[in-house]
Amino acid sequence: MLICGGLTGVMEHAARGARSAGGLTIGLLPGEDPTEANEYIDVAIASGLGHARNAILARTADGVVALGGGLGTLSEIALALRNGRPTVGIQTWRFDRDRRTEPDLPTAANPHDALEWLFARMGRS
Repeated sequence: MLICGGLTGVMEHAARGARSAGGLTIGLLPGEDPTEANEYIDVAIASGLGHARNAILARTADGVVALGGGLGTLSEIALALRNGRPTVGIQTWRFDRDRRTEPDLPTAANPHDALEWLFARMGRS
């Protein structure tokens, strides 16, 4: 099962891949119109929460793969790490502040390696 923001770009590509592998795709949309979901979303949830939906995404997911992204992705990474979810990045934000106390954000070279890392942390193969 994949839960994502349900819109275009990386979210659409992830949903397409999950669906092609027989997975259920859930899109937690920022707006109030479920028809804004990309065509690969099976269950569209129109939250009306804007970026606040990121907190729900990060709390709902068993694990997170962050790919690229802007400030929304950064907030999802931070919330996922704060909630103790296994989180891995691919060409995304880095934490390199001196004397930081935040957990590391492991990185992967590609989606296959990211999912392999994530599923290993989640006890799945």
